[in-house]
Amino acid sequence: MIGIDKNVLVRYLVRDDEAQFDKARRLINRELNHEESVLVSLLVLLETEWVLRSRYELAKSEIVAAFSSLLDAAELRFEDEPAVERAVYIWKDASAEFADCLIGARNLSLRCRGTATFDGKALKIDGFVAV
Repeated sequence: MIGIDKNVLVRYLVRDDEAQFDKARRLINRELNHEESVLVSLLVLLETEWVLRSRYELAKSEIVAAFSSLLDAAELRFEDEPAVERAVYIWKDASAEFADCLIGARNLSLRCRGTATFDGKALKIDGFVAV
C-alpha cells in the first residue's frame, strides 16, 4: 500500500496540471496492477477540502460530489472509511465545517460518547456537546 498526500489528490481531482495529473493517475494504476491499495488518510482529506475550498474556490456541493466520487472509486482506500462517509453525508446539509463533521464522525467511530465543542455550528450536529 502507498499513501498519497494532498498534492497528489488535488491534482487527481482538479486536473489543472496535466503532467502532474498523468503522474498521479499512473501511480494509482501502477499500484492497482500490483494489487496494492492507495490510501487517503484523514489528514490528507482535511487538507484537500481546505485547498479545494480556499485555493480553488469550489462550492461545497462540488467538494461533496468530488469526495463522494472518491469514496466510490475502487482504486482508493480511506482511513476509517465509515467515518469519512458519515462526515461527507452530514456535511452536505450542515452549516458546520467539514473538519468538524469529520472530527465528530471519527470520534464516534472511536466510541466517544460525544465531541465537546464551543462551536455553535458544530453543536447542531448529532454527537456534539457544549463545553
